[in-house]
Amino acid sequence: MLLDFDGPVCSIFAGYPAPRVAGELVALLDVEGVDVPPEVRSERDPLAVLRWVGEACSPDLTAAVEEALCAAELHAASVAAPTPFGREVILGARARGVPVAVVSNNSAAAIEAYLSAHGLAEFVSPIVGRPYAAPWRMKPDPGPLLDAASALEAAPESCALIGDSLSDIEAARAAGVAAIGYANRAWKVEAFAAADIVITSMGAVAEALSPVTPVSREGD
Repeated sequence: MLLDFDGPVCSIFAGYPAPRVAGELVALLDVEGVDVPPEVRSERDPLAVLRWVGEACSPDLTAAVEEALCAAELHAASVAAPTPFGREVILGARARGVPVAVVSNNSAAAIEAYLSAHGLAEFVSPIVGRPYAAPWRMKPDPGPLLDAASALEAAPESCALIGDSLSDIEAARAAGVAAIGYANRAWKVEAFAAADIVITSMGAVAEALSPVTPVSREGD
């Protein structure tokens, strides 16, 4: 089982809002004298800001923005809000002998910090986080999913990714991995039509993974 992090496991920016982080990255670009276009200046997603920097700016500046985002994500992880049933999904999968990996566009350090703080680190391996200062290799590029499958010594077609974004579904399709769309917003139900399955709660996965108690028959 491959899990995206922000969404299926937790809301990483719940206590340290993503628009604030995006604004801080734009402020860093201003200090460096970068001509930031209006659509990037008003961007609410810090990952989108990093992606633009990777396309438009130098490798050194991309690395500087990467470092700033990694630091922000570490703080965000300390005040993140767990997703309902996210913990149960991880524990249920491991109880059934299903390996669990996290494949995310967030930094590996932030993911590790969150899992450790919530007593989940021992149940998740590998953690495939954002490629350092190479935002063009983030999902929807299939590379991170293929890296996770390889680390699990599993064929991509034997894996399933649970993700809450179109980039997750696109990456799964490109990697040959089954796509489970976690529609945690009403508009996503229709938007995730390309997924193999669409769920609106991680509880559906937790229930599917719960141990089944045999029903005793009279006379047994």
